[in-house]
Amino acid sequence: MQQEQISVFDIFKIGIGPSSSHTLGPWRAAQKFTDLLIQQNVLNDVEQVKILLYGSLAKTGKGHGTDIAILLGLSGGDPVTFDVNAIDSTVNQIKGEQKLTLAAKHEIGFTYAEDLIFLFNESLPFHPNAVTFQAFLNNGKAISETYYSIGGGFVVKEGQENSDKEPVELPFPVEKASELLHWCLSTGLKVSEIVMENEAAWRSEEKTRKGVLEHFYVIRDCIYRGCHTDGFLPGGLNVARRAAKLNKRLINNQTYTDYNSWVKAIQNGGTGFNYILDWVSCFALAVNEENAAFGRVVTAPTNGASGVIPAVLQYFITFCNGYTEDRIIQFIACASEIGSIFKKGATISAAMGGCQAEIGVSSAMAAAALTECLGGSQRQVLMAAEIAMEHHLGLTCDPIGGLVQIPCIERNTMGAIKAITASQLALQSNPDKAKVSLDAVVNTMWETALDMNVKYKETSDGGLATKVPISLPEC
Repeated sequence: MQQEQISVFDIFKIGIGPSSSHTLGPWRAAQKFTDLLIQQNVLNDVEQVKILLYGSLAKTGKGHGTDIAILLGLSGGDPVTFDVNAIDSTVNQIKGEQKLTLAAKHEIGFTYAEDLIFLFNESLPFHPNAVTFQAFLNNGKAISETYYSIGGGFVVKEGQENSDKEPVELPFPVEKASELLHWCLSTGLKVSEIVMENEAAWRSEEKTRKGVLEHFYVIRDCIYRGCHTDGFLPGGLNVARRAAKLNKRLINNQTYTDYNSWVKAIQNGGTGFNYILDWVSCFALAVNEENAAFGRVVTAPTNGASGVIPAVLQYFITFCNGYTEDRIIQFIACASEIGSIFKKGATISAAMGGCQAEIGVSSAMAAAALTECLGGSQRQVLMAAEIAMEHHLGLTCDPIGGLVQIPCIERNTMGAIKAITASQLALQSNPDKAKVSLDAVVNTMWETALDMNVKYKETSDGGLATKVPISLPEC
């Protein structure tokens, strides 16, 4: 079997919240289906389209914006570039006019209540996040394809095991952490340097650096925007945003009109423990409040956990003198390799593994990246990742109302703080004496995922989701 090859740009993707598996993935699946219709030269022959949502996509689909993502994807919108301010008006127009323009080229009649079907009690065996698209043609024939959103925005078509990306010859193929460590020790390269050497098999170093920095700019803007946007989150829970109020209090009600002056103001506030702790929480809250509000974020490695790595990266930038292009690229590259190991050896889908697969993985990624950037050895980098995940094992995914809000937003603050703690522990430890390897914790996480009751896997059928009285229709 072909070894799965995962690029830094597979782990980190620019998109729109609130969920990588329930929003970004279905959006990409819808695009793949319209691409298929175009490739088969039948787009203009389509008279009707029906969408069938299964399993977790059905149960928490409305809370996660799955329906919205699919409508925008079928209409030709792209999550990287689509204007987030036009989401509501575009969807309302489709529903109101009962018309859908496939791939922005071919208009058909579309009735939301009849053509987009939530199969709450049906699930397909390959993965809980399944969607089937059916196109009915004017010659009486039909085309049907099923796609699985397997976490982190990754999408596979029925009959495939992995993505359809063309394989390349990587100089340092990695499936497990032990293999990564072998390459690091035999070459003397850091984890981030191994990543950059592998990325060169896909594109030039210049393009990789440019792409990574583009992702950072989205992260940077998301943090800043989230720290300066007040109000309440959509969805019906009436969750108040907290990052802006916390930001305002921490900078003594001062106003800064750009990111750089804002960061300098934060740095001038000191290095007290509580002060730094508050800022790390603020950074994480800011990103995930933006994510919950259908804002533009970077999947890292998922949307539900998209605040952990940005918060730790912003901590590194602000309090550890990490604000250089080289250090930022190093941080993101190192983090991506840890994420890919979890993707290959376990899962990054909460619908498969609970929240340990999202917050836990992102915390491990952030811990490893911070450790390398603070001068840790390759063994200490892997140790930090292991420590972070070890203390997220068994974490369930039980979103109230199927929304990526409670407990998801606060969990990002916890994941970020645990990542920093794990990094500090690793930097002060001798990894040769560690009793648990990163590979062991990856395997344990997967075994835990298999044992976990399905009601704790992003279905909103258990845990906190059943303890808070609400009256949201999607539940």
